[in-house]
Amino acid sequence: MERQQLPNSTLILVFGILSIIGCCCYGILGIIFGIIALVLSKRATEIYNANPELYSGYDNVKTGRILAIIGLVLSALNLIASIVAIIMYGGFEGLQEMQEEILREIQQ
Repeated sequence: MERQQLPNSTLILVFGILSIIGCCCYGILGIIFGIIALVLSKRATEIYNANPELYSGYDNVKTGRILAIIGLVLSALNLIASIVAIIMYGGFEGLQEMQEEILREIQQ
């Protein structure tokens, strides 16, 4: 009997990679992709554990899950750092003033 590809195994890997890349977007995209990858990997793991001899591609699921966890952690840290920076510098106006001040110093 021929083994078939585990459903969404490649998609889980792609979402895991995107969760790491998405951590650079204030953490929001990374959290979204990470959660989707974890949910899909849980379903795929359940399917695989029911009949492991029928499916291939479980390595993609494991790798995607690990990348999703890493992406979630990095995204959460980036989101927390962004929130703290906004609070410390008096909102978005304070951040904008600080950036303008840094630019003036660099230009001089």
